[in-house]
Amino acid sequence: MPPHNLAEFVKAYDVRGLVPEQLDVDVAWAIGAAFAEVVIAREGGTGCVIGHDMRATSPELSRAFGAGVASRGIDVTHIGLASTDGLYFASGHLDLAGAMFTASHNPAAYNGIKLCRPGARPVGQDTGLADVRDLAQELLDGTGEMRDEEEGTSTDRDVLADYAAFLRGLVDLSGIRPLKVVVDAGNGMGGHTVPAVLETAAGLPALPLEVVPLYFELDGTFPNHEANPLEPENLRDLQAAVVEHGADLGLAFDGDADRCFVVDERGEPVSPSAITGLIATREVGREVAAGTPASDVAIVHNAITSAQVPEVIADLGAKAVRTRVGHSFIKGEMARADAVFGGEHSAHYYFRDFWFADTGMLAAMHVLAALGEQDAPLSALMEDYTAYVASGEINSTVDDQAASTDAVRAWASDKDVEVDELDGLTLTHAGGEGDPMWWLNLRASNTEPLLRLNVEAADADTMAAIRDDVLSVVRGDTREDS
Repeated sequence: MPPHNLAEFVKAYDVRGLVPEQLDVDVAWAIGAAFAEVVIAREGGTGCVIGHDMRATSPELSRAFGAGVASRGIDVTHIGLASTDGLYFASGHLDLAGAMFTASHNPAAYNGIKLCRPGARPVGQDTGLADVRDLAQELLDGTGEMRDEEEGTSTDRDVLADYAAFLRGLVDLSGIRPLKVVVDAGNGMGGHTVPAVLETAAGLPALPLEVVPLYFELDGTFPNHEANPLEPENLRDLQAAVVEHGADLGLAFDGDADRCFVVDERGEPVSPSAITGLIATREVGREVAAGTPASDVAIVHNAITSAQVPEVIADLGAKAVRTRVGHSFIKGEMARADAVFGGEHSAHYYFRDFWFADTGMLAAMHVLAALGEQDAPLSALMEDYTAYVASGEINSTVDDQAASTDAVRAWASDKDVEVDELDGLTLTHAGGEGDPMWWLNLRASNTEPLLRLNVEAADADTMAAIRDDVLSVVRGDTREDS
């Protein structure tokens, strides 16, 4: 057994492991050398930009990775502290391959690496990551070729101000009405980027925003709460602060600040699907105003966003493109469709103007602009995008994912449903007069013995009934949430 088994923690889309048990400086160096050889040099690249989050281990690991890249004759640009979308900006702006050292919302014991090609194009298992993993393993085992060639250069460059100015150029907030916004950075990278983009820390003019900061101190031990706003308990401080300060809205960023969650003026969470509908409306409107026929504008959404998302897009006359859950799928589909925007129910938001990459900050700016360009409160503004009732994602531990899925298929056999298997099993009951609409998606985890259930319906009673029936079938009435 080798001292490091990369197959244990090189995942489908990134690297995520315990430090130093799995990911240490030797592993970082080997992955850097392999990435330079397998992806950068093979595709004719000459450089790599590297950023890192606020975790205590990130600077050392990112430098080791950079040394591995340079050992293959590739020049390295270190941008230091950055959000993941800040790294994507640098990759796109400088047209360089990139590496971001972060474990996102994972606990302090973890770190990881997100890799991309020039222009922030993704690197996943099927697009080079498996080859990077295999060569890095050979280097660690001593069977890989230790090449002797001229080292690439290594330079430091601060791109935070350029990142902030670029985003300000995409959404103009200078003319909105004054807004008070509470921002929970969760001790993550939002504490670095929000002052630069929404305030004046990067030397940009002041905006009509009063930012009330929560947990802006960069601390990879996450002393206040996990930097994962997808979990409701991690939003409680933000919800309370919005009400306490009489704020217009609240924003919560995850650890590497590529996701953004929104809370309205009442302290109520706003569904990421509703945010997807809102931003889609703005982006389609902008394209139409620029002379593009609405029918030529594409918006991508994944298989578990609200049914209202494609309805909103259709009402605008634009094209809704549905794809599988996961950033590599949505980025690929956006590029194929030349989509102007893409949204996931996990609060990842992707923009053509941002190299088809996801950026929580740009999504937040769209919400601020939409709210500040009219007088109604956010809760009223979002009513047009929240017609249905959703269960949220519910995980069940099962012994046999396929058998449990087949059991749900059999349960639905007499229920007048449309069956779709783009991503797991999707069952849609269109309903009619006195017969409420509902749909469900049941997806298997690739890494755990889990089935993930999402249910949405026209009303709360129907949603609860379908949810409970399906969970009973999936779990055989014996399993519990996981």
